[in-house]
Parts: sequence; C-alpha cells; structure tokens
Amino acid sequence: MIIDVIMPKMGESITEGTIIEWRKQVGDSVEKDELFLEIGTDKVDSEIPSTDSGIIVEILAAVNDVVDVGSVIARIETNADAAKPVVTSPKKEMSEAEPIPIEEKPIVPQKPAPSPSATSGEKKFFTPVVNKIAAENNIGVEELMVIPGSGKGGRVTKVDILKYLKTHFKPSIEKPLNIPLGKEPIVPSGVEEQVEMDHMRKLIAGHMRKSIDTAAHVYVVTEVDMSAIVQYVNERENDFFNKEGFALTYTPFIIQACVIALNSFPEMNASLDGTTIIFRKNINIGLAVAVDKGLMVPVISKCEELNFLGLTRKVRDLALRTRNKQLNPDELQGSTFSISNFGVFNVTIGTPIINQPNVGILGVGAIKKRPVVIETDAGDTIGIKSMMNLSLGFDHRLIDGAGGSQFIDSVRQNLESMNLDRLV
Repeated sequence: MIIDVIMPKMGESITEGTIIEWRKQVGDSVEKDELFLEIGTDKVDSEIPSTDSGIIVEILAAVNDVVDVGSVIARIETNADAAKPVVTSPKKEMSEAEPIPIEEKPIVPQKPAPSPSATSGEKKFFTPVVNKIAAENNIGVEELMVIPGSGKGGRVTKVDILKYLKTHFKPSIEKPLNIPLGKEPIVPSGVEEQVEMDHMRKLIAGHMRKSIDTAAHVYVVTEVDMSAIVQYVNERENDFFNKEGFALTYTPFIIQACVIALNSFPEMNASLDGTTIIFRKNINIGLAVAVDKGLMVPVISKCEELNFLGLTRKVRDLALRTRNKQLNPDELQGSTFSISNFGVFNVTIGTPIINQPNVGILGVGAIKKRPVVIETDAGDTIGIKSMMNLSLGFDHRLIDGAGGSQFIDSVRQNLESMNLDRLV
C-alpha cells in the first residue's frame, strides 16, 4: 500500500516548511519512527520520523523547496515486493512522473541500526533505559562496555549507570545548556572559499540584525556572591541525583531569582508595539542554548507557576530536547524575558543582544573563586568567595538606566539572600 508523506504542521503559527535534507533516497528502505527527513521553519530545524516502514518510491520536494503544510512531499510503499521507485521532478505535477523499471527481485527492507552493544566485539546486552541514559549523557560504546554491571550475567542496570555518572561527572552551571559543538578545527588551505549560510544561520543573522535595528541597547553589570548556592549544590548533589536522575545545577536558581524580580518590575517583562506598551500576563523565560549549527532559545512558559523543583525539571527537559532536535516550534516563541549563559564557555562577562520582542536579557558569566573584601562589625577582612558577573541588556526606549540598575540589583539580592531550606 502506498502511504503519502505530508509536510507536517510544526506549530500553530507555522504554515510552510523548507526541505533541508533527505536522509533517504528513492529505492531506500525506511523503518517506522526512523529519522529520514530534516525540515526547517522560521523558528526551528526539525528531524522528522517516518510514520510507516517500507520503501521510498517517490520524492516530490527537493532540498531548499518551500512547501505548504499538508502538501505531499514523498510516498512510501509498505509492501516491499510491490515497491517500484518513481523518479519525479519536484517542480512537476504527478501526471508527468514516469515509472522507471528496476531489477525484478524482491527488495528487502534494511534492518535498523544495531544498538551500541552490538557494535562491540564483546557480546553484551543493554536495556533500553540504560541506552537512553547513556545517549543523554554522551557515553560512547567503549565507555559503556567497561561500566561494572551488577545485574544477571554482569548486565549493566539503571542503578549501575547512574552510580557511574555520579562518580565521573560533576554538576555545574554549564551542564544543561552546554551543548557540545563537535566542530573540527579549521585548517587554512590557502584558497578562499565561499559557502552559503545554512538555514539556521540565516534565521539567526536576520533576527539579530532586526534586534539591533529595533532596540536601543543599554547594558549594566553587577557581581553576585554565589558562595551559599555553590555550597548548597555541593552538599545536595548526591541526594538530588539519586532522586531525580540528573545533576542539580545553578541555572534554576538564576531563573527563580529573575522570576521574583520580574514580578516586582513588570515593565521588564513587557514588550513594545510601536508606542504601545504590552504588559505580559505570564513570565515566560527564554534560555539561549548553543547547538551544533548555531543558537536556539527554547521557552519555559508560566515560570511564576513553577516551584524550584519544577524549574529544574523544565531546564533539563528543554536542554535534552534542544540537543536532540525534538522541540516544537511553538516552544521557541512567546518569551517575555531571556537569559544567555556564556559562562558555559568560561567567559566571565558579556553583552548579549536582546531577543525580540523582549525588552531585557540577562547575561550569566562563569562562577569563579576570587578574593573579596568582607565587611563585618569587627572590621573588614579578605576572604575567598564564589563570584559571578551578571550583565543586563535592556531597551532604553522603555527602560531607563535607573530601572535597569534596580532590576539587576534585585536579581543579585534574590540570589544572595535566597532561602535554601527545603528548596528541593
């Protein structure tokens, strides 16, 4: 039976998509849920799984074609014996397609790629949950094979791999948002080369240029004593990991401090439409995340309704799904305030561009131990503290210097005086 593959609807406001890459060609077999196509919208690039198993017999949209949602872009024959590939020009109607005869023998669908355990010389079985945890934490095949197993026949259990992660990985502010770029160093060849921007880079370039042309950017900077939070994370990391299965990081603390400040400074959670100020009902925090080909800003909606544990789970979920290209385009819009964490690259201070239509963005630097002056009733002393720089970019069309300074100082106070008892 022939199954139509249609351009999926990627979000409520999305009406079309661009074909970025076909990972299968006419005549290739595809398994159900196998990622075989990548499409791009004005919000996000997404990998699309196949809805059925079979043979691709026709491709109706070429790379870089812009296709309306709901249009047929390919066809799959679920009966392998009946599959006859058809070569069709993506710009022609179906009536112009001519079938091409192929060799008269059954086409056997390819088997799915083997699991990590099957690629090693040693026969060792890993359960789906172990494979999932390994993939989420970038544990390769060789590393997975050497983890001591306490299960039957030396099998690695969930408890084994979580214990391994706890002893080999330290939590930090970088973990949820530090997406490995995986780029090889560029070696000069002595020859100039011109390369067209990919789809994501074009979107980023347009969005950043629009923001610079629209907002009157102003920046203020302050430093925060994170010593109490650092100590809290160090003391609670093991219990938290055993309970939740992932590391407790500093990011949710920063988000919570911003949410409290935004409740007190509603104009920082607003946006501008010409000369009209739109005060937003909810606090929706956008988190800038570095990915392989650029930058994405997934959104945690209605942060004012989430407790601290809810924030930790949301940050973890968004980081994983951003890394795995599993975000819905609707999750990349609707932010009312943004946070950019360049501290993941060991940078202490930066001035991020405002994410339109927001009027403010918080820049988070790396936490570093420094000697600081400690004021006491008995006199001043010098001690070692875990310090972090925060920068705030705001739109001077709406926010004045006094308002921006008061807001970032409120974030600082919220972090330094946060009630850490019974937080998780």
